[in-house]
Amino acid sequence: MPQSLDCIYLHLVFSTLNREPWFTGVHLSEMHAYLSGVSRELGAPTLRVGGVADHVHLLARFPRTITVAKWVEGLKSNSSKWFKKSSETQDHAGFAWQQGYGVFSVSPSHVDSLVNYIKGQAEHHKKETFQDEYRRLLRKYGMTVDERYMWG
Repeated sequence: MPQSLDCIYLHLVFSTLNREPWFTGVHLSEMHAYLSGVSRELGAPTLRVGGVADHVHLLARFPRTITVAKWVEGLKSNSSKWFKKSSETQDHAGFAWQQGYGVFSVSPSHVDSLVNYIKGQAEHHKKETFQDEYRRLLRKYGMTVDERYMWG
């Protein structure tokens, strides 16, 4: 074949360290916009970024030019540095992302429903905790984990 083509959609979920609620008000939308920009710069344009005060969801079209680990590292390190410097009125020096993350492949036929799910995070989390949501996602994607190592 004379060219390489790909169509890979990934759903990435990660939380703040100890699920501290860092993103309130304008910080929430600013973080989502910043993560979208970083992802685009890494070659993975986002279809939707969303979440609540203690975690984020990204749906991106993933390129063949970067590994998942490098993508997540770029997202977390760049956004962490930016957020720590972003406020003159609040101290963000203690901000950090949790070390782990979940990343799941998404069928193109499920992209629209996942975009809507990510859009509805604020409403969704009035009914379900992050931990329960994450457990449900792991079950949905057929993953089994030892919870002793999941929330640390």
